[in-house]
Amino acid sequence: MIVVADLWKTFKRDRQQLKEQPMNRAPVEAVAGLNLTCRPGRVFSLLGPNGAGKTTTLRMIATLLKPTSGTITVAGIDATTHPREVRSKIGFLTGSTRLYERLTPEEVVRYYADLHNVAPAKFKQRRDELFSLLGIEEFAQRRIGKLSTGMRQKVSIARTMIHDPEVIIFDEPTVGLDVITARHILDLIRSCRSQGKTVLFSTHVMGEVSLLSDDLAIMHNGKLCYSGTYEAFRASMQSPSLEEEFIRRVQEVAA
Repeated sequence: MIVVADLWKTFKRDRQQLKEQPMNRAPVEAVAGLNLTCRPGRVFSLLGPNGAGKTTTLRMIATLLKPTSGTITVAGIDATTHPREVRSKIGFLTGSTRLYERLTPEEVVRYYADLHNVAPAKFKQRRDELFSLLGIEEFAQRRIGKLSTGMRQKVSIARTMIHDPEVIIFDEPTVGLDVITARHILDLIRSCRSQGKTVLFSTHVMGEVSLLSDDLAIMHNGKLCYSGTYEAFRASMQSPSLEEEFIRRVQEVAA
């Protein structure tokens, strides 16, 4: 479970921003008073245009950024005061994950299993399950530097999931991937839900939202435009499609 309460994150303006607006030195509010609850056995989709604060939010939940104020609890643990314990409970996958190019998928996944102190027997079981599900076996011994984008993303997924985390965070995991690889990722997300894991999912692909979402939140300028069940969102739509309704709600707040 993830509980976010009154979460704020501000950044000092960089040189480019100060150059463009020299009279405005106020900090940038990337996230402003956010409240979210993501429950086990459900997929929570976080939507918003570029710059809405989604990735900043996910990075704070994953303990990669420290909040300016507010609280984050992951699997019952305070993410600010006990970040190491939280990292043992989560898997965090992004669309821009870097891998060690000189290693093989087998070596990369084993390395991350060792970081999480996964027992040898458990590692073999998880490794076999994930490599079979994602179709990694055929290139498991090839160097990462020789793999396609889709193959690398599959390795990133296996690396993220090898310690069998309770909470999974997916930040636009299908960006730039072919249809088959994207489908593998969506199947994995469904599998996580069926296992009772907490899944927080960020995407720009509305088709994925309709396929996966149990709960839904829309962000704009660091704040929530909507938060509730996907079913309630569909029932309240004033536009003929999910994409048009998303645009309508964001524009309504921005006006």
